[in-house]
Amino acid sequence: MARIAGVNIPTQKRVEIALRYIHGIGPAHARQICETVGIAPERRVNDLTDSEVIQIREMIDRDFVVEGDLRREVAMNIKRLMDLGCYRGLRHRKGLPVRGQRTHTNARTRKGPAKAIAGKKKVTK
Repeated sequence: MARIAGVNIPTQKRVEIALRYIHGIGPAHARQICETVGIAPERRVNDLTDSEVIQIREMIDRDFVVEGDLRREVAMNIKRLMDLGCYRGLRHRKGLPVRGQRTHTNARTRKGPAKAIAGKKKVTK
């Protein structure tokens, strides 16, 4: 099991796919890492030599912000918006969608499960 940037990379997957398990590395960055290090993207992680794993690890440490540092940076950006009191910060603070989506219907991911509103009671005769 190869360990890169504090994440255990799955050994049976292709290198290009396995690198995506690291938070902050997507398809384009994974492809770029494979090209720079000189590894064929179709090779499996368990076929890599120790020196290749070390090369990948050093490149990620040198060129990318990943895992804990990236999560911290994103959290600090959101906190800054909230402290400024700008519109986006207020939306974060209230737990509503930030990027202009409608909230009359939908938006359940941000708002949480629907809460029942007490309506008029039916009058039975």
